[in-house]
Amino acid sequence: MRADRLMAVLFLLQQREQVTAAEVARELEVSERTARRDLDALAMSGVPLYSTQGRGGGWRLLGGARTDLSGLTAGEARALFLVAGPASAATPAVKAALRKLVRALPEPFRVDAEAAASTMVTDPRRWGSSRIEPRRPPLLDELQDAVIRGVQVRLGYVDPHGAETQRTVHPLGIVAKGPSWYLVAHTDAGRRTFRIDRVTSVDPTDDPVHRPDDFDLATSWREIADEVDRRRTPLEAQALCTPDGIVMLRIGLGSRLEVGGPTADGRIEVVIRGRDEHTLAGELAGLVEWVEVAGPPGVRDHLTAIGNALVERYS
Repeated sequence: MRADRLMAVLFLLQQREQVTAAEVARELEVSERTARRDLDALAMSGVPLYSTQGRGGGWRLLGGARTDLSGLTAGEARALFLVAGPASAATPAVKAALRKLVRALPEPFRVDAEAAASTMVTDPRRWGSSRIEPRRPPLLDELQDAVIRGVQVRLGYVDPHGAETQRTVHPLGIVAKGPSWYLVAHTDAGRRTFRIDRVTSVDPTDDPVHRPDDFDLATSWREIADEVDRRRTPLEAQALCTPDGIVMLRIGLGSRLEVGGPTADGRIEVVIRGRDEHTLAGELAGLVEWVEVAGPPGVRDHLTAIGNALVERYS
């Protein structure tokens, strides 16, 4: 959350002619000691910030409250504005402040800073039952820089079968999906995703990225993730669920559940996706109190076998 605080402090300085550590502490609900550390950190990072001592003293931005923040380098500006993007854990208020602050940046930085806020998406859901801990891929920064600058890259990549290839791609955005990172890019074969931990080399070119006018990273990733989920769980089962069981199904099945309309007996039609008939029957066996599977017949047969086995063992 420190990045949140630094951005909030920077915006306070942008709004006011001068602030004291006590005022910063009150605004951000932190100790004065923490506020002083944050002010010092901003000054050391290159923000044109200075302090005056004594009565009436405090912290000011060089050039007054409407400075263009020209003490920031292009890289620092991009880094700061990543906090405003969808991948950030920043609060909505801080993100709103950042979007206002971008208007104070000098023109050469503004485009890159605004682009940085839309280069990443975070999808906290993991694929399947993966428990792998997140690990930052070595070439993530190089790819993110290419996305922000809007340049094509020659990409070295190892596919799932171990074959290494070289290709030129148009980087469109980066997604953090659970423990994994993905590059969304346009290629000669259309839109593709690349797992960044399989990227072996990144060689930026001077050629600009061809970015569709209507491209939105978050929307594109939802389409990609939905398609992957459908491929991983191709089987669809039709069922009826009691109204009080819908919550249980949502908890257990997540996006694999589609809820339809009510039936004459008050139950609700649902469609449930699964990997195969046997696996899906095993998942649904524990929901028998709320769910009645209508089909396919193979799922019902597996449920019957599970029920008979339970009766034989526990009767």
